[in-house]
Amino acid sequence: MKVLKFGGTSVANPENIRKVKAIVQNLGNQKSAVVVSAFGGVTDLLLNTSKLASEQNQDYKKTLQEIENRHIGAIKELIPVQNQSAVLSKVKSDLNVLETLLEGSFLIGELTPKLSDKIVSYGELLSAYIISEFFKSEGLDAIFKDSRELIITDDNYGKANVDFKKTNTHCNTFFKSNQHDVVLLPGFVASSDSGDSTTLGRGGSDYTAAIIAAAENVDILEIWTDVSGMYTANPKLVKQAKCVSNISYEEAMELSHFGAKVLYPPTIQPVLGKEIPIAIKNTFDPENPGTLIAKNNNGNGKTVRGISHVDDICLLSLEGPGMIGIPGISKRFFETLSLKNISVVLITQASSEHSICVGISDDDAQKAEKAVNEAFEYEMATKKIKPVIVEKDLTIVALVGDNMKSHQGLSGKMFSTLGKNNVNIRAIAQGASERNISAVIRKEDVKKALNSLHETFFEENIKQLNLFVMGVGNVGSKFLEQIRQQKKYLKDELKLNVRVIGISNSRNMVFNENGVALNDWNTLLSQGEKADKQAFFDRVKLLNFRNSVFVDNTANEEVSKSYPDYLRNSISVVTCNKIACSSDYAYYKELKQLAKKYNAPFLFETNVGAGLPIIDTLKHLIASGDKVKKIQAVLSGSLNFVFNTFNDAVTFHDVVKEAQEQGYTEPDPTIDLSGIDVMRKILILARESGHELNIEDIENEAFLPKESLDTNSNEAFFESLKKYEANFQKMYKEAAGANSKLKYVAQFEEGKAKVGLQKIPKGHDFYNLEGSDNIVLFFTERYPNQPLIIKGAGAGADVTASGIFADIIRIGNY
Repeated sequence: MKVLKFGGTSVANPENIRKVKAIVQNLGNQKSAVVVSAFGGVTDLLLNTSKLASEQNQDYKKTLQEIENRHIGAIKELIPVQNQSAVLSKVKSDLNVLETLLEGSFLIGELTPKLSDKIVSYGELLSAYIISEFFKSEGLDAIFKDSRELIITDDNYGKANVDFKKTNTHCNTFFKSNQHDVVLLPGFVASSDSGDSTTLGRGGSDYTAAIIAAAENVDILEIWTDVSGMYTANPKLVKQAKCVSNISYEEAMELSHFGAKVLYPPTIQPVLGKEIPIAIKNTFDPENPGTLIAKNNNGNGKTVRGISHVDDICLLSLEGPGMIGIPGISKRFFETLSLKNISVVLITQASSEHSICVGISDDDAQKAEKAVNEAFEYEMATKKIKPVIVEKDLTIVALVGDNMKSHQGLSGKMFSTLGKNNVNIRAIAQGASERNISAVIRKEDVKKALNSLHETFFEENIKQLNLFVMGVGNVGSKFLEQIRQQKKYLKDELKLNVRVIGISNSRNMVFNENGVALNDWNTLLSQGEKADKQAFFDRVKLLNFRNSVFVDNTANEEVSKSYPDYLRNSISVVTCNKIACSSDYAYYKELKQLAKKYNAPFLFETNVGAGLPIIDTLKHLIASGDKVKKIQAVLSGSLNFVFNTFNDAVTFHDVVKEAQEQGYTEPDPTIDLSGIDVMRKILILARESGHELNIEDIENEAFLPKESLDTNSNEAFFESLKKYEANFQKMYKEAAGANSKLKYVAQFEEGKAKVGLQKIPKGHDFYNLEGSDNIVLFFTERYPNQPLIIKGAGAGADVTASGIFADIIRIGNY
């Protein structure tokens, strides 16, 4: 004989019930016991209806009508018209009894556990009867059998304990005499010795099937559900979760205990002793092999087999100096909870005996707090023990695997992964068997925690980066295109899965939790919601993705002020915006400290030299113990382009205009030509060298007339350049006459920095610097005479975007 159980989703509607029939029909003449749950959602409706009735709320009648409509509708769709009369009569009779029970609850304004069990049992009783009649109408040799006549329990209503001796006897007697191929049984329901209806707990239909399977010592128990087996994590929360093909009984118990909803935890107990395998199968994909649960089925020595979680947990903590060395405190604590029928799901205690902490259901928090405070009232009054501390809105996440005990470093790997993603751990527990490691975290962090852990333990070292990009002008649009082009390479070669989750410009912003389509981001952004910097940050924080990176491609001061908010939430920041790092030294230092404190990289390579590895090189010099003595540099690609292009055959105005059109200057060209941009860059290099310096400390030898610097629009600025063309021609001729070239040079030495236009003679490292190239000379203790030189393109959207891209890869390798 074979035992099959079909869950609520599998029998949610007539279409699904036909799929169940096809699966059972494929068994041929093999005898089978088919256990079914209530139609999907009906148990919740029954619980809600009984609650409304007990509160004397007349709305219970509407919910009852909905329950009736579901069952009558199923009969009319599944059963041929000529066979409907008897079935409708029986179901309506049962519904009338149900109505009477609810009326009783309404009249007395009370719902006892005994009455509740009687009411909710109708979900399974009705579904099993209707499905059995449907099977008969389809030509199957089927019979309905009330599980209450087979499974005997105590009177612990709501979650009754099975009397296996009596149950096994009843099952053996019935199935030995049964002549039918298919026996339809309602799951979840049983009866007490006195004949009252009892239930086996939510999810108890699995348990019903296991009880029957063990009683009849069948070859295999099949649990049919809406997923193809047990997964490495909840696939609804972790998209990359994979089906586990085989798993041991112990691992399955741990996973089901910690929230793997495809299996009710007590299900394994009856079949474990008889080593009856359990197959988890998908009703909607019956050919899929699913998961096989069996003895020593531990996946070829793999360490972590799954990651699971339990929601709606609260921590109950008892602590105080009066607990140390006092026998019986723990006994009283747990006894108090036990007497209130409160289940403890996690225990942790400090070795100092100063505190005990347990995890319980949120629903029990108020009851537990009151009971414990009353039990230890004397100790609390004498200040030996503090009033119990209750922390709510928590979740337990657990790593599960039989082979975890033989591998070192798993705990460290787990906690390190959570820590890097700003997931705060409130409590830790590990059983002596070392089959699971549990951590209590904030409920809001569960998705990030599960995905981070799954990435670490199951995804072949592929790391997912979730980008939130602000600014999609010249640089930003090039950056997005580079990400699009290189996505496959990054995943295949660097094991980085880079997704852009959010994009914003000054007008609109758009988000997609699965990644914005980068081949059409422009259209999607134009159709997005109104841009708002605070709303953008709030959305990033709310999504709470692992490995989140905020990418600032703007030159906006307000955006740069938002960096602390991101860093405090362990969201990395990558920026080409120089304002933050060149603002007040205290703010620069704060950003660096926040990055360290919250383990969130703050990278700004493109602040100096666009895509050139100038800052990165400087960091390596400092980290290796070298000391910077002097920095000389041409740091403005735009100014270098201007002075390389300017001569007596063109006007200064036309050259600057061309530089702006080609994207070498900032949108406001005075930022470049005033020298402020170069001042910011040398300031950043000085700071990264370990010196405390502010922008006001840098000497600026301006070459532009004051009138040009004081203009308040680009139009006025360019007009002023025409007015002073003679001045610019004079500068050029003086340099040419001295066989030199004009270069805008930044210098830092002995704690002082200055910027200005210089005549560079032939033979100097700066003389042959072409186009928009930058060059930096680092004179250090190790490079005292011949400097370390970094040279290359220092301006332009493409190279700046590539510099941002490089910072993203650095974070990926972090």
